[in-house]
Amino acid sequence: MNLAPYMAQLNALANPTAVDKLHSAHKVDRPYLGVTNPQINDLTKTWRAELSLADRISLADALWQTDIFEARLAAAKLLTQARLRPDDEAAWQLIQSWVPDFDSWAIADHACMAAQKRLLADPQRLDVVESWTQSGELWSKRAALVATLPWTKQNNPKPEELDARERILGWAAGYLPVKNGILQKAIAWWVRDLSRHDPARAAEFIEANRTHLKPYAIKEAARYLPDFPLEAAADDTDATSED
Repeated sequence: MNLAPYMAQLNALANPTAVDKLHSAHKVDRPYLGVTNPQINDLTKTWRAELSLADRISLADALWQTDIFEARLAAAKLLTQARLRPDDEAAWQLIQSWVPDFDSWAIADHACMAAQKRLLADPQRLDVVESWTQSGELWSKRAALVATLPWTKQNNPKPEELDARERILGWAAGYLPVKNGILQKAIAWWVRDLSRHDPARAAEFIEANRTHLKPYAIKEAARYLPDFPLEAAADDTDATSED
């Protein structure tokens, strides 16, 4: 795969005046171009239509290896699709290979959105995601929750979906009592999204883990549980920072 013409299209949209703001927001030293998310969406939509799956995977790999912020977002977007025919295994393997590289929320979240599609296509891949929970890297642990957010959304889950939901909640509980902000927010967001579809189970999780969740995490997890008792607390450390 010749990366040059695709990087030329990204570079043509570069906005140098936005670079410092992006660097400050994402707090990671890497190249930034200042290309907006909608612009990347438009590019990758065109690329997906023009390229075979094999070429898309090769391009995604090459874009990721540049370590350029917008190129990594584009790599993830190239593979964010419900159905990848004829076979999505190579895409899944590539997405897995990115997980140890996660170091900031935007890149990680875009890659995890691609992972969500592959997990829904084959839920047995949760076995691989479980290995992320044992990683020494906080971003890999976080990815296990972000990539499994679809299991918060079923209104009438099948038995196997309920089993997966409980499995993932077990991972979240296993991250505690560590009070790192990255993990606390990831747990809170997972339970918050679950509360929209299964408020009783979400409330049960919060109550069972209340002593290990930071006050802001409890508040966020219970955002859509108006009757859940929130205890007043002064410790809101890390409530707004991503890391």
